[in-house]
Amino acid sequence: MQLYHHPYSLDSQKVRLALEEKGIDYTSYHVNPLTGKNMDSLFFRMNPSARLPVFQNGAHILYRTMDIMQYIDRLIVASTEDDATAIISRSVMDWMEKIDGWNPKIFTLSHVPDKYRLFISRFIRRVIIARMAEAPELASVYHVKLRDAYETEDKLKNAEIVKQSEEKLARLLDDAELQLNQTPYLAGEDFTMADSMFIPVLARITLLGLEEEYINCRPRIAKYYKVVKRRPSYKVAIGKYFSGWRKYRTLLKTLCFLGVRNMIRKVQQCVGA
Repeated sequence: MQLYHHPYSLDSQKVRLALEEKGIDYTSYHVNPLTGKNMDSLFFRMNPSARLPVFQNGAHILYRTMDIMQYIDRLIVASTEDDATAIISRSVMDWMEKIDGWNPKIFTLSHVPDKYRLFISRFIRRVIIARMAEAPELASVYHVKLRDAYETEDKLKNAEIVKQSEEKLARLLDDAELQLNQTPYLAGEDFTMADSMFIPVLARITLLGLEEEYINCRPRIAKYYKVVKRRPSYKVAIGKYFSGWRKYRTLLKTLCFLGVRNMIRKVQQCVGA
């Protein structure tokens, strides 16, 4: 089994937490969306959505997070005699659907400084256009991604859309705070797939430096977050990328890569002129 992912991809974190919690072996491949690697034609043919993560088991390829999570659960069902403990319960599924219903894209990008966000956005658009030329048979699908990129920029200029994303996150966190006042984990006494999906939401808030506004003001979530960060799965899937200098290593590598690519492009333009 192979997982194509990136350490800072929120959906990738969800799937990796689930795989680690279930003890499923897999081969890890890093695909950096900030440098447009998810737009490479080979990857794009396998996954025309260009979304991360992508889970592959033989000829079976999945790239919707909910589908991957449920597939992982079915793998456990197939390997255990106690089906009742492996099948996702209704309460767990309700939480999974609620968490999956919040799209972190607008929230995340609205908290990234404009100069960095616009720089990367322009770079990604150039990558898509270049890939169209390299693989004309995929041009129509690449065009969809290019349109999505422009539409995302338009949405970020709309204060109401940004506000709606923030409010939906706040409602999700408020619901979780109420639940955690009754049970130690989201769906009861045990850690479940719902927690594997929820923890990366908290990690994203932390990455953006918004813990005081969204986490620490909710004491049950703050306590829960401290507990789950001690789990081995968290340390493997998220923790090792967020501690000390590692928190910045991936971002610095990405920015250096983009800076070099941009410099080369400018040199080529000068030579061409």
